[in-house]
Amino acid sequence: MAISLGTRQAADEEARAEVEVLNSRLEKTSQLTKKIQASLSRLESSGKSVQEAVGPLYGNTRNLQTLGTNIDQILSAIERIRQPSDIKSNEEEIIRKGPEKAGLAAFLSSLKRVSKALAEMQQTNLRSNQQAAADLSRLLKSGNTQLEGHFQRLLQEDSRPLEPLHFITKDKPFPMLSQDKTTRLGLISSYIVSTLRQTSGSAESPILQAYASVRGPYLTATLQNLASASVNTARKKTPDAIYRQGTNGMATYARGMEGAFLAEYDNICALFSRDEWGRVFNLTCQGAISELARTLRDLNAHIKANLTTDCYLAYEIVEVMSSLSSNLESRTGELKPSFAAALKPVRETAKSSLAELMDDTRRKIYNLPTVFPDGSALPITTDTMTRLQTMVDFLRPISSIMISIGDGGWKTNTASNSSMEQIPSLNSFDVSADGKQIFAHYCIDTIDALLQSLEAKAKPLLKGKPTLGVFIANNATVVDRMIRNSDLQPLLSPRMNDIEKWRKTGAQLYTMAWREPSAHLLDVQYTNRGGQRPPSGSAAAIDSAAILKGLSSKDKDAVKEKFRLFNASFDDLVAKHKALNMEQEVRELLGRQVQQMIEPLYCRFWDRYHEVDKGKGKYVKYDKSSISGVFLSLA
Repeated sequence: MAISLGTRQAADEEARAEVEVLNSRLEKTSQLTKKIQASLSRLESSGKSVQEAVGPLYGNTRNLQTLGTNIDQILSAIERIRQPSDIKSNEEEIIRKGPEKAGLAAFLSSLKRVSKALAEMQQTNLRSNQQAAADLSRLLKSGNTQLEGHFQRLLQEDSRPLEPLHFITKDKPFPMLSQDKTTRLGLISSYIVSTLRQTSGSAESPILQAYASVRGPYLTATLQNLASASVNTARKKTPDAIYRQGTNGMATYARGMEGAFLAEYDNICALFSRDEWGRVFNLTCQGAISELARTLRDLNAHIKANLTTDCYLAYEIVEVMSSLSSNLESRTGELKPSFAAALKPVRETAKSSLAELMDDTRRKIYNLPTVFPDGSALPITTDTMTRLQTMVDFLRPISSIMISIGDGGWKTNTASNSSMEQIPSLNSFDVSADGKQIFAHYCIDTIDALLQSLEAKAKPLLKGKPTLGVFIANNATVVDRMIRNSDLQPLLSPRMNDIEKWRKTGAQLYTMAWREPSAHLLDVQYTNRGGQRPPSGSAAAIDSAAILKGLSSKDKDAVKEKFRLFNASFDDLVAKHKALNMEQEVRELLGRQVQQMIEPLYCRFWDRYHEVDKGKGKYVKYDKSSISGVFLSLA
């Protein structure tokens, strides 16, 4: 009990001690708080004093900062304004050196900086910068001029004329600009085009003309030898030599031109933008096409001077140039009008040649001094048919020409007198026209003109219709043979009856003379005499002696006279027949027709009256077998 009381007193004493400590600390905290409050009061009072003193100073400082910022901005603007003026001295050295010495990349960068500075200076429009702007403009112009010159010099390095035959004969493509050159030239072109668009909108880049001024003469010089060869190979060694297909150099010239132009088009596509391709290509090729036009004019003059022998060269040129134009148009879409203008003189000559050749045939026949008296075919027939045969070798260009002039267009004089301004006929636009068929019509018209002219020429010169008939038949047969033995046959096979009519006309004229001997073989039979019809049928049923017994002496003398007159006329005609010069087909035809006309009549007459001279041969010169042999000899 005593222990518990002592413990509690000790705890109470410890609690009182802690309370005293806390009270002591609370008092100190109260004192400290009072001091802090006093300090805050003094600080607030001091702050008010400071604020009253510093406030105006802070406002002034802020105003000074704003002023400083404005001054800095003004200085910066002045610096920017002065910078374009200073750039002249910085860039002039590079530009004066040129792209070769300064390097293309550095030179282009310098020009771009000058161009930018000039644009900024022009935007400020300060009077103080006008002189500097003028200086920069001159500097920029000088740099652009140097750049254009550098462009041309770079091009010139790869623009030495080539020998085109090396590439044509080996079937190699014409060389293009190197990749390195193309890259550098492309940079220059792109810069100038972009600069031009910024300064003058849609004006044409001088680089286009610069390119054409270098590559144009290169193309012309490269193709010059081929142009000269085309004219030289047209010259004739013998005046009457007919042009043979492929002997002129025009086809090689066209191949060289196509190869060179296509290579040039690829160069242009690599250097310029798509909207410039056609313009640059036309400018570049214009010189070479002008040289082509001059060459074609020279060839056209030669063809006109030798039209009958060299008209085929005109047809070949039309085909070659049409093919060249078509090939280039399909690849580039350009130059077709230029080629058409260059080709037009030759094409017009080719058109007019069709009527002129027909007129030339008539003219040559009219001027013949004579024809062969034996009825032989004339060389002009062979020459005319040879010309038509040769034309078949040029059927493609001739077909296009035929379509353009229309069926029968050669009959009018428009072909020979046509002008470049002439209004085309509706036939020129007949899309369904068949050029081969029209050419076949032309061939038939030529043959008709030939044979008509020959007939008109021979009528007053040849004695007798038989010779004239042989003459017509001979010439018609030569025509027929030369058609059947050539490429004309498939074209003219539907019209062979037109030629056959001429041969029949000749045969009719010839057989007219054989009517005389056939007339002597006609006799009169009286069916009312003797009360019996004259025997008919086979020769075995005819008794010549019995028939003669029934004749009076006068009738027998008449039979003898008929035999005599027949023999004289027949022998004369046989001799004349053998004296005439006939084509084998004509000789067979006429011999067969004479036999068909005379032999049946003679055999019948012989069967009835051959006993009139009792086999002595005085009047009856030919028996049936011997006269058949004569007819065989005629064929």
